[in-house]
Amino acid sequence: MDRFEDLQSFVAVVETGSFTAAADRLDANKSAVSRRVSALEERLGVQLLRRTTRSLNLTDTGRSFYERSSRILEDLLEAESAVVQEHGELRGRLRVALPLSFGIRHMGEPIDRFNTLHPRVRFDLDLSDRRVDLLQEGIDVALRIGPLRDSTLIARRLFETHTVVAASPGYLAQHGTPTSPQALADHACLVYSNLPEPDRFGWYDERRELQQVKVRVAMSANNGDMLSQAAADGLGIIMQPTFIAHERIRDGVLVPILTDYEWPKTTAWAVYPPTRHLSYRVREFIDFLADHFSDTPYWDKDCDDAPC
Repeated sequence: MDRFEDLQSFVAVVETGSFTAAADRLDANKSAVSRRVSALEERLGVQLLRRTTRSLNLTDTGRSFYERSSRILEDLLEAESAVVQEHGELRGRLRVALPLSFGIRHMGEPIDRFNTLHPRVRFDLDLSDRRVDLLQEGIDVALRIGPLRDSTLIARRLFETHTVVAASPGYLAQHGTPTSPQALADHACLVYSNLPEPDRFGWYDERRELQQVKVRVAMSANNGDMLSQAAADGLGIIMQPTFIAHERIRDGVLVPILTDYEWPKTTAWAVYPPTRHLSYRVREFIDFLADHFSDTPYWDKDCDDAPC
């Protein structure tokens, strides 16, 4: 039995969810696909798939083996393409991890443009604010916003975005506008729970030293859009990146406050695992993002026009 066909059959079964659909994709008989997967499991001496009459699920070993197998097949396709064309037509799956709010708001356009240039690239997106393990989950590249914790990853700086403190006109009319960062301790504040110290708002003083104030938490959430909407509804004051708050600031639903103070800036990075060979499609996509975000981000321009 051909090892490549075994591998190809296994990957097709996982991605289509059934032996019948995998056979259709491979233009093969269902029984042949089943034999190839069984032969693969027998040769490896492990169970890769749990089969029942109603479902087909990967074992833990099968999941790990699938991630590596799919990469092998995609790299083979890319290598063949590179031989046919001078630099190779970009093709294959590109697994990208994105922060939830930023991905929904700002990554649709660059992904659409990249896909127009390279229609044979298939995006597989993971949108979540959780810290993704790139190696364990088979992620090609992740966009991370904020300090980098994993020193084993390779990072490329993409852009820097400002932080704004804001509240609704209604909240400020009812509770007053704080005149200093320290005064935030007396106000209801809405905080992002994924931060190391969500109940502390920081700013830089005239000596460029970081100062902090412990705020009164009226709400915590692990999603910035939820907090921004809560602030617009008058529930409290937020401190968050302009890439989330800019639309509501532009529309006057939120009002920037304490604009004479310097609030922290946030850096966005494209990060990827250290590998001996970075595939063409990953390298091209990172270069594309760096070019796309090379200008002042439009969300900061929205706030500048407010101004904030």
